[in-house]
Amino acid sequence: MTHQTPAPVSTVSVTVNGTRRTFVCEDRTLLVYAIRDNLDLKGTRVGCMNGDCGACTIKLDGQAVKSCLLLAASADGAEIVTLEGIAPPGQLSPLQKAMWEEDAFQCGFCVAGALFAAQELLDTHDDPDEEDIRKALIGNLCRCTGYEYMVEAVKSVARARRQGGTCDSSVD
Repeated sequence: MTHQTPAPVSTVSVTVNGTRRTFVCEDRTLLVYAIRDNLDLKGTRVGCMNGDCGACTIKLDGQAVKSCLLLAASADGAEIVTLEGIAPPGQLSPLQKAMWEEDAFQCGFCVAGALFAAQELLDTHDDPDEEDIRKALIGNLCRCTGYEYMVEAVKSVARARRQGGTCDSSVD
């Protein structure tokens, strides 16, 4: 009989989508798995596991990050927004609504990455052009090739803002 030393564990406290949550996990647990398994938030997807596809994207302390590249313990004390927290329950943010109207998402695998990347662009550029939008989305893989529709959705949100519409597309 071999003796195995238990993996070290950490107690992690985070504010997720406005609610303080605490969980225990092994120190080696990736943040993407903690969000899905410990917090039961399935909008954060497990994809490539090396930061290329964007399916695991969340907002961590105000910045879009790939949660497959971070240990859960490193997020202790952080504020996290997941796909489920972009808008109030039962509502869509202006960007989500635009993506819906443009049929930008088919299978839904890339939703988090595309939304957080597009939102970050809209938060930093008042009037992004098509090249800006494409560059912002480049770190996200859409298996259904919905890129053209995503670009159109971001353009429509930017256009609504320019026209003085009530389009507050904040993800915070």
